[in-house]
This record gives sequence, C-alpha cells and structure tokens, in this order.
Amino acid sequence: MSLTDALMLYRDSGIYPFHMPGHKRNFYNFLDYGIDVTEIDGFDNLHYANGILANGMKKAAELYGSKHTFYLINGSTCGILAGISACTKKGDKILIARNCHKSVYDAIKLNELNPVYILPPTDELGINGSIFPDAVKNALDENPGIKFVVITSPTYEGVISDITSIAKIVHGHSIPLFVDEAHGAHLGFSDSFSKNSVQCGADIVVHSLHKTLPSPTQTALLHINGNLIDPNEVQRQLSVFETSSPSYLLMAGIDSCIDLLTRQKNKLFSDYFNRLDSFYRRMKVLKNIRLLKIDAFTFDKGKIIISVKNTNITSTELKNILLNKYLLQLEMAMGDFALAMTSICDTDEGFERLGDALLEIDSTLISNMKEQCNTTISELPEKILISHEAESCSGNFMLFSESIGRIAREYVFAYPPGIPMLVPGEKISKQIIDSVIELTSKGVSVKSTYGSMPNEINIVIGNVNLDKQ
Repeated sequence: MSLTDALMLYRDSGIYPFHMPGHKRNFYNFLDYGIDVTEIDGFDNLHYANGILANGMKKAAELYGSKHTFYLINGSTCGILAGISACTKKGDKILIARNCHKSVYDAIKLNELNPVYILPPTDELGINGSIFPDAVKNALDENPGIKFVVITSPTYEGVISDITSIAKIVHGHSIPLFVDEAHGAHLGFSDSFSKNSVQCGADIVVHSLHKTLPSPTQTALLHINGNLIDPNEVQRQLSVFETSSPSYLLMAGIDSCIDLLTRQKNKLFSDYFNRLDSFYRRMKVLKNIRLLKIDAFTFDKGKIIISVKNTNITSTELKNILLNKYLLQLEMAMGDFALAMTSICDTDEGFERLGDALLEIDSTLISNMKEQCNTTISELPEKILISHEAESCSGNFMLFSESIGRIAREYVFAYPPGIPMLVPGEKISKQIIDSVIELTSKGVSVKSTYGSMPNEINIVIGNVNLDKQ
C-alpha cells in the first residue's frame, strides 16, 4: 500500500484524532496544487520579504504582540537552530533546562557550545515539572559567563513555567531568554488560558502553530522581543536552516491561521474552554482512571493527562483499547500515563466519545498496586566531555546493558517527545540503563542517534580523561 492510500484509508476510518496536528482534520480544505507556486512576481520571497509575506508576518506580530515575527516552514526546530546560532559564538556557555527538545542539543553541537543544565523536578509518573525561577538564579550565580538561556514552556505534557519571573532574573544579567513554546501557540488569547511567553517578556519565542492550532504540519513562528536580539542576524540564520524553496501551501496555511485568530479568537477560545470544562466536570466520577493536573506553576488544561497508575492496565494498553475498540487515537502513552491533545478544532462529539470511552473502560478496571514505572532520572549523568568533543572521538558499539561506566557517543531519548536521557560525552550509569529497560518494558520507544537502541549504544573509545568535567 502506498503512503497516499494509507493516509486516505486512515482519513476515512472514523478514527478521531486526539493528537497533533491541531487542525484535527476539521478545518476547511484549501491547500491544493492550484495554489502551489514559487517566488514569482507578486508573491514575495520569504528570506527577503518586503511584500505580501512581509505583511503577513507583520499581522502575526500584531496578533502575538512581538516586535518581529518570522514564518517558519521547517517547524520550530529550524527556529531553535537559527535563534541559538544567531545569539551565541563558538565556545559560549549557555544555560538550558535538561528537558529541552533535541533540536536545542543539535544547536549546541553545531555551534560547539558548553551547556549548563537545570534539572526540572519530576513527579512519580516521570513527568517533568516547572523550572523554578530560583533554580535559574542559582545557576546563573554559580556559573559566571553564561551568554544565553533556553527554557521549554509549556512542555509536551503541558507544564508551564513562571516565564515572567525567569525573564526578570535573566535580564538582570543582561542575557537573552529563549523560550521554546512550540506547544503553546494557542496561549495568550483568552483569560481562561495562560499568557504566552511573548507577553511574559521572553526575548525569542518559537510557536509550532501546527501542534495546537489549525495550521498544517511543519508550520511555526519565531518571535523577537526587546533589544537584546538582532533580528537581521536571526533572519540570516533562518536562511541557513530553512529551505530556500519554502512551500507556499504551508505559508498560506500560516496566513489562514493568523487571519482566523485575528477575526474569531474570542469565540473560538470561549467555545474551546467550555468544551474542556464540561469534559473535566463529567470525568470527576472516574474511580480508577485519573485525569491529572500536574503540580506546576501552571498547566495547560488542553493537554489531557490520563493516569492508569494503580490499575490493572498499562498506559499502552489503554491507548490500544481506545484505538481498537473506540476509534480514538491518543498522542502518546508512556509509563503509567497517556496524553490526549486537544485544540480549538476539537468537536463536542470528539469530547463526548472520549468521555464515554473512559467511563466505560474505568468501570471494567480494578485497583492494583502494581510496581511503578521507574522513568525518573533523579540526577544528571556525569559530563566527561562536551557533546561535540565526544562525537569527534572514535566510537564503537556495545551492548547497552553492559555499558555502565562508558561514555556515550550518541544521544539516547524516549520518543515522543525526544528529550535526551543521555547526551554525547556523558557517563552511562546503572540508573540510566534501568530506566531505559523499564521504559521499553512498558512499550515506550527509546531511540538513539545511530538507531541501535535499546539493544546497543555507540560509545567513545580510546584515551579519554575520565576526570575531565
């Protein structure tokens, strides 16, 4: 079967999408080959915009309240790569939250940066909590010379940090703050939802429109605030990391999304909040399954976290039951929880179907004090080499289960969302190995740069100073 045939079959299957993209296949269809053009007269050039695309990006900036906004058609990933590259020099020390997306780590490698990590708190389900402002302050005080700070908020699971306070602390050191808000493009348009990071004072913010809004996959925005960032250098770096032949179909999708929000955001988000509120109130009668509100600074209620802790099924089993019996596709399952992603494009029918299914499944479950899924990393792995140093060393593969004490030469991460458990240059510990074994036993996909995990890992070989920090 071809990819096209498989997609058409899925489209017509009746499966309801509680996953990305945010348009939920429930948005008007105008993206056809008839409007797929290139940089011809009258249609501007994304990398040298001064016409129709420049006007569109200005409207996006007005909607979000930023000084400058750029269209991204290679996702937030290209914005992260370009933004970090524009604001750092080779060898710079940067402060990042450990739960940053892998693209942040790729930018660190490409620019040969020296990362200092903040480890977010983690709850019993393995979900990362908010980054505390005091943790940022302490890290900056203890590591003089940091040039840049990167925070992810909200996280994949919807955890939001106090960006207003963090921005004030970072700016007190005359350092720019980059917030990867890929999962928060829908924030800031209603008092029922949190403010977005542009409103909270971050200097650079990326938004993946496609994750939570009606816009095609790969579409995103990069916003610039304040005076600490050179927009011309960001533009230059975007021309490096973004295709020289940007899709006008995707840019039309961005334009359409911005236009819709400009005209109808109040009603769209009012209706969306009411659907969510009704769903959560209906689910209060659940006895075994729990819908979680994560202990954090604040939380995106559009991310429905479904816990099966202390029940007789795993989250992967729940995900499969919802798909195979109820034709409901969740975003992901990991450990003892599953994630349903919602957006302004979800329907009353969709929420009703999910509610009916959870209530029916809940009635069949029994309480079971099973052994908990150990996904928590309580401390950072020991850094022996900087990532680009490790990757420049010779390497070899060995059994992951026998690699305690060796130095990783590749990234290891649970996907989704792609947050590294190991970074090249870090020493492999028994805790890391045990966590990977536990994750894979629960059906979680653990990947690595070279693709041999969870069986084998690429390690540094040769003479390495193991006392190097």
